[in-house]
Amino acid sequence: MSQTISSAIQWWAVNTPDNTALVMTGERLSYLGLHDWANRVAVDLIDQGVRPGDRVGVCAANSLAFCAVVLGTMRAAGLVVPISPRSTPFEAGEILAETKPAVVYADDLNLAKFADQGVRTVDLAEASRLRQGERVSPSVDLDPEAPVAIMMTSGSTARPKGVVFSNRSMTAAAAEFVLQVPNCFGPGVRTVTFPPLSTTAGLWQLVTYSVMGCTLYIESGFDVQRCLKLVIEQGINVMAGAPIFFERMAACPGFEAADLSCLRLATCGGAPVSRALLDRWRPKGVVLRPMYGQTECGGFATLISEKDAIESPEKCGRGGIFSDIRVMGDDGQPAAPGEPGEILLRGPGTMLGYWNNPEATAQVLRDGWLHTGDIGTLDEQGLLTFVDRKKDILISGGLNISAAEVERAVLDFAGIEDAGVIAAPDPKFGETPMVIFFSSRSIRIDELVAHCNARLADYKVPRYMVQSPQPLPRLASGKLSKMELRKQYAHAHETLARVR
Repeated sequence: MSQTISSAIQWWAVNTPDNTALVMTGERLSYLGLHDWANRVAVDLIDQGVRPGDRVGVCAANSLAFCAVVLGTMRAAGLVVPISPRSTPFEAGEILAETKPAVVYADDLNLAKFADQGVRTVDLAEASRLRQGERVSPSVDLDPEAPVAIMMTSGSTARPKGVVFSNRSMTAAAAEFVLQVPNCFGPGVRTVTFPPLSTTAGLWQLVTYSVMGCTLYIESGFDVQRCLKLVIEQGINVMAGAPIFFERMAACPGFEAADLSCLRLATCGGAPVSRALLDRWRPKGVVLRPMYGQTECGGFATLISEKDAIESPEKCGRGGIFSDIRVMGDDGQPAAPGEPGEILLRGPGTMLGYWNNPEATAQVLRDGWLHTGDIGTLDEQGLLTFVDRKKDILISGGLNISAAEVERAVLDFAGIEDAGVIAAPDPKFGETPMVIFFSSRSIRIDELVAHCNARLADYKVPRYMVQSPQPLPRLASGKLSKMELRKQYAHAHETLARVR
């Protein structure tokens, strides 16, 4: 099972058995312990009838058992399908319909949402009990090219799509990332992850850091005071997050006096890094390094050097050692330096495709290149600047939100004839959804909020809702003019009351 995620875990278990792999709420798990636990989960899955290629869902808050199910599923040659614990039963049902898992693991807070979904559900506590037991070895021989994970993403569409990754794509992407920062990874290096393990960021950090033999501190969420304390007391070496996380840390009491010299690598994604934010962290010996990526390329495509980050924090870096990047104009030709165009990527972390969706796959994977749908520029040195999201998504607190998905939920409310979702600035999350809708009758906002709460995870439900007195602006093609909506409602959040 060469070049598989499981073979990497096994290698560390044999060569550094006592090295700490995972830490959560003070509880530590060694690489040998993680390897043995994942193997017991794998054998249990096989005994349950899970076969190579079967999907295994997991819907739970961050925990060591969550990690064991992820790695155990991969060791059984299954495909793990993380489902956000913040998803509604409706959202979870759409993912089940798309991926048809053989079994879903859920914790106490999420078991009920699968009660009437027609899927076999296992309490995550059953996986927790497998932490102890005799050592076993699954009989399945793993294929490096076999798919191991399906990450759900809405992107610019209203319905979820499953982004598929293989053993080779995930391990090769991890290796490429580490080659660019060779002193930042390996045994003894302490890393931390804040995102839910059910997200692309959370899953990829779990895989990358464990494949590279690091010690990963898993948090249940981002608490700014706790984060600062963790970095200082545990000597965290590697941290990643949206710029809003670093802004909140810099504003946190105790930041000025904090010794953060332990941090070797701090990466930012999802939004630009301002010069002011960069300058707040530099006296601490920390250079915030912007990066660019999306789910379809494994979350990582570029990472800027420290030198370039200091000189040009608005840029995102070059393609990786084994990756290429292009910016293409509307004429299908490479854009001149400084000219905007669509960002194209190719590299080891690129997805295999969308699960059971060859049409959507063919739209974005063409001639070996991933057409991201994002707009950017390349300068004469090949440095990328992200300009705009061609895909209609918001990033709130580091989590992607499809505007189309929220619009679909709003349009399902009786009486609403048109709706558009745009981003409103938010001091805590960076940005948050605002919906502008049209109806020829008066709409009760509290009823619309309740409707959205039943259809959408809480972070997707608009915090601002505006009923327009006239139909929403449209382009000549008939499409909704988001540009005009953003112009008309650019300052609406300053006077509107939040609805939730």
